[in-house]
Amino acid sequence: MEILLNGKKERLSACLTIGDLIREKNLDLAVVVVEHNLSIVTAEDIDRVELMENDRLEILRFVGGG
Repeated sequence: MEILLNGKKERLSACLTIGDLIREKNLDLAVVVVEHNLSIVTAEDIDRVELMENDRLEILRFVGGG
């Protein structure tokens, strides 16, 4: 299956939820915001939304600084 992740095509070997993909990328769920097909995904839905062929996903990671 192929998706668009942060503007780049990415091939996935299995059907994953958004949460599965985030954990596979070693990202911390507590510091990311996810947009799935132009809609923000809530924390409650991150493990419920399954990725499908040609989905568009943007994952933004917050970093602190000053």
